[in-house]
Amino acid sequence: MKKVFTTASFALLAVAALSLSSCGDTATTTETTTDTATTTTVEGDTTAMDASTASNGVMVGGAMMTPDKDIVTNAIASADHTTLVAAVKAADLVATLQGPGPFTVFAPTNAAFNALPAGTVDGLLKPESKDKLTKVLTFHVVPGALKAADLTDGQELTTVAGEKLKVTLKDGKAMINGATVEIADVVSSNGVTHVVNQVLLPKM
Repeated sequence: MKKVFTTASFALLAVAALSLSSCGDTATTTETTTDTATTTTVEGDTTAMDASTASNGVMVGGAMMTPDKDIVTNAIASADHTTLVAAVKAADLVATLQGPGPFTVFAPTNAAFNALPAGTVDGLLKPESKDKLTKVLTFHVVPGALKAADLTDGQELTTVAGEKLKVTLKDGKAMINGATVEIADVVSSNGVTHVVNQVLLPKM
């Protein structure tokens, strides 16, 4: 009987050892799961950070204008600048305004174009008016990247076509040849855009 009892005892000890080993494996699995969860959390934070950085821009015409896109690409996304984009395409200035620049663009809204005398926009978009359209559009472009903080009252800006624009500061807002800057400092990869409420017309 004593011998049987001893054998049984060994069996119980073996079962206990297996149980302890099993518990150790469970603990290891738990630690691994915890580490995986930690990694997932860190990756989640990184993704959130990237999303935040990507959205670091200015909302114009229902779309986010971001610094990683060029001036034309940002403008195309704006529902308020479809007329301006059509004009830029008609004047074959897309490649120019997608170039390295940098440029400062005073971008009239659709409402600004609609405020022109009836037939003006349609007339400018005709192939035979390309030179005139180009002159109007380049009157809105200044070399360099000028932010609102760089504009001073009475300042004269020289456009890429050599024309002059006058800056007026009034009630905390900048005006360019009488057109009010409604949204300032829309930064793109190749310059800065300021949304204005009037079309700037050079002397023809």
